[in-house]
Amino acid sequence: MASAAKFQVLTLTDAAAERVCELVENADKPALGLRVGIKKGGCAGMEYAMDLVEEAKPGDDLIEDKGAKIFVDPSAVLFLLGTEMDFEVTKFRSGFIFKNPNEVSACGCGESVSLQAAELPAMARPQ
Repeated sequence: MASAAKFQVLTLTDAAAERVCELVENADKPALGLRVGIKKGGCAGMEYAMDLVEEAKPGDDLIEDKGAKIFVDPSAVLFLLGTEMDFEVTKFRSGFIFKNPNEVSACGCGESVSLQAAELPAMARPQ
């Protein structure tokens, strides 16, 4: 009997994992990791939300990758399925970048996105 494939909601690049670990280590209060979610806002309708986690919430999807812990807000899971989280430093800015297959559009400033929920049957692939 084949087992059901477990989908990891979010993957981290080495740079993102390193930055998450730095944020947790340098936090003012003891932190377990970083919570990633979606909130309404911005000119395209939605924004990624990130906060340090002092205590896990029921329903959080925990991702442990490359020494970093990411807690995904349960209301954001379908919008984040298949997303790669990266951290980028350029001459003018530094910050997390989300490569999200569920992104329909983004505003010009790159801070706001329009997302659609992932279709689970399309995500299911036999192994």
